[in-house]
Amino acid sequence: MTALPQLLSLLHLASPALPIGGFSYSQGLEAAIDCGMVRDADSAERWIRDNLLSVQSQCEAPLWLLLHRAWQAGDLAAVRHWNDWFHATRETAELRLETEQMGWSLARLLGQMGWGDLALRDGLAALAPACLPTAFAAACVALQVEEGDGLAAYCFNWAENQVAAALKAVPLGQVAGQHILRRLHATVLATVAEAQRRAGAEPPLLSTFSPMLGLLSARHETQYSRLFRS
Repeated sequence: MTALPQLLSLLHLASPALPIGGFSYSQGLEAAIDCGMVRDADSAERWIRDNLLSVQSQCEAPLWLLLHRAWQAGDLAAVRHWNDWFHATRETAELRLETEQMGWSLARLLGQMGWGDLALRDGLAALAPACLPTAFAAACVALQVEEGDGLAAYCFNWAENQVAAALKAVPLGQVAGQHILRRLHATVLATVAEAQRRAGAEPPLLSTFSPMLGLLSARHETQYSRLFRS
């Protein structure tokens, strides 16, 4: 069971109030709405669940675990390797901007808050750019949050931002959004379990195959009217 100080730290990190700008991105959801793939609560829930079970569980979530383990071991070479690998997999300018901006904001906040030891903070500051999963994993290590708990919070925060984007762009009512988020609990847990399996393989089983996300993200860049930055 997570100790109470670590639980509070985790709630702090996963809070929508954390000033890293997650509210301003939809990761292709807005383009999916624009072309009619997402049009109501059911299709929004399906979109978010499918992305958790594919994009997150096959790539970003296991990569997050590898980064957390590298930070925990003080292996800055491994941190840099996986950070650069993840950055290279971002298929569009928008997806790169998102992870760079949010990662930079969280890295800066970590330094301002004095979280973690100097070696961790300096290692994070030396990355150019520091991607979001890299910075979030570093913050969890700095605050002594275990990897499973940290990854669950990371995935839930991603889902929560997607639901918030759907509320504005579909649009949906607040209660509909809460129903979606509650039903996604099991999907978040399944994502964590699959990520642990993939990160534990040798070599790690990472897949970046998500052509629809890449196409919709590219389409969003030239979309006539937009609410979000991605």
